[in-house]
Amino acid sequence: MRTTDFSAAPPQARGEAMFIGATHYSGPRSLLSLARPWLRMVRTMKRMDGYRWHKVYLQGPFTLGTIAVFADREALMRFARTSAHRDLMCWMTDRGDRNGTAGFIRIFDAQPGGYSNGEWRAEGREMAHIEEFTPIGREESGPPVHRKAKRS
Repeated sequence: MRTTDFSAAPPQARGEAMFIGATHYSGPRSLLSLARPWLRMVRTMKRMDGYRWHKVYLQGPFTLGTIAVFADREALMRFARTSAHRDLMCWMTDRGDRNGTAGFIRIFDAQPGGYSNGEWRAEGREMAHIEEFTPIGREESGPPVHRKAKRS
């Protein structure tokens, strides 16, 4: 069901700003030396007002990425200014490619509306389909959602 109320949904659905990033590290030695500053940064992030949720992902042998959700863009940017985050970024970039050879960061803002169902639905606990797809392009309304025929 379409909604703008995510109060019953998990923490990551209640955030309005999302960070996704990844770093390709130089090798096992840089990954081992990453442990202490990275753990400090995660502890700092989890204590921050506005932190909602994060996950780390592995891609290839030496690329680690993070997806993090914050209450809003301001909370995310406050985290970016912390000494723990700054120290980790300096560790990564101040020595050429000694610790890492590539990295990226993207920041996304949530649209006000979305979808929720069942126990994650604030307006009611029912599981239900939307009646029509969200319009795209120049559509004023989306096509009806195709339903399977009910069995008797």
